[in-house]
Amino acid sequence: MDPALASLATHYQAMPPVAALQLRIDGYDGECLQLHAPLSANVNDKGCAFGGSLASLMTLAGWGLVSLKATQAGRHADVFIADTQLRYRRPLYADLQAGARLAEGASWETFLTRLLERGRASVRIAAWVALPDGTVAAECIGRFVAISKG
Repeated sequence: MDPALASLATHYQAMPPVAALQLRIDGYDGECLQLHAPLSANVNDKGCAFGGSLASLMTLAGWGLVSLKATQAGRHADVFIADTQLRYRRPLYADLQAGARLAEGASWETFLTRLLERGRASVRIAAWVALPDGTVAAECIGRFVAISKG
């Protein structure tokens, strides 16, 4: 595994609520970070994926993507979720497969330039959890803020 992804995976597992999700990094192509979590660890009383787990996995995918981009630009930063708009579309009765990428109209160049010049920047990220047929179970647009550590 790429050292940046291995570091991110270790960071995820160091947080007890995240470790409880049993998530793993499923892929990263430089633009989209994909996460996986088993339904068995995230099931609700109806036998489908717990809404809080869906929201958490999407937030963690966005947070991880922004963290990776900052690290790849040579900047160590604390990343926070500032706000989000979330929609649950359909129940999910399978493992959770989440993805996150830059939201429409957002720019990595602008984000990284501001982070490098000002030590603080925000960026909008689109995240989703897919159903087995490829349609969307839940989706969100989140604004993440990165603050340089030095």
